[in-house]
Amino acid sequence: MTRAALPGSQFPNGNLWKILPLAMLLCTTFVLPAFAQEKDKLWRTLSVSGRGVETTPATLAQVSLGVEIQGKTAQEVQQEAARRSSAVVAFLKSQNVEKLQTTGISLNPVYSYTNNVQRITGYAANNTVSFRIPTGQAGTLLDDAVKAGATQINGISFVANDEAIARVQKQALKEATQDAQQQADAIFSALGLKPKEIVSIQVNNASAPPPPPMFLRAEAAKSPDASTPVVGGEQQVEASVTLQISY
Repeated sequence: MTRAALPGSQFPNGNLWKILPLAMLLCTTFVLPAFAQEKDKLWRTLSVSGRGVETTPATLAQVSLGVEIQGKTAQEVQQEAARRSSAVVAFLKSQNVEKLQTTGISLNPVYSYTNNVQRITGYAANNTVSFRIPTGQAGTLLDDAVKAGATQINGISFVANDEAIARVQKQALKEATQDAQQQADAIFSALGLKPKEIVSIQVNNASAPPPPPMFLRAEAAKSPDASTPVVGGEQQVEASVTLQISY
């Protein structure tokens, strides 16, 4: 039986079906080696992770302080807490502190237990704020904040400014990359292998861990002759980079 030629086809009638298997064979011949090369590249790789650590002076103090009031009625306690908190916030604004924000407001009943019977004996209100101040000014400011009405110093931690952190982050990334490359070079040298190219780069981390808080007591500032000592430190920035290298 004679097969009809496709309209517009340049192939003679019936020859198209003879040519198609040959074309498919040639296509397979070219595709398979390329696929094999890619597979070989994926299997013959070494993955190494490098670490970089940098430190920078912590020039800012991150402070959390608040007002706690206890009394007989909820309304009385809340109004007094609001009054004192407003005075503290006004003082902090006058000192041009940075990133001032409210971090907590609470009003809770205070219970007593007599013969396994629970009853409300009063209420406690707590308002807290956080802010940043240059480390050298922190001690005097904490003392004055207590005079303004603060009854709690919940904690203080030390951080570097944003520009310093960004600068050391880049340096830590550079160190992590170099560390990974040096590890790879040592492994290839020990095994007598020759590296070809880096097929992937993964940045796992480049951040500054939150600094551990220090806890102070507001009573430390009660003496008019004493100033709360505040000494800053350094902030550490870590980075990790993973390289995948073919060989």
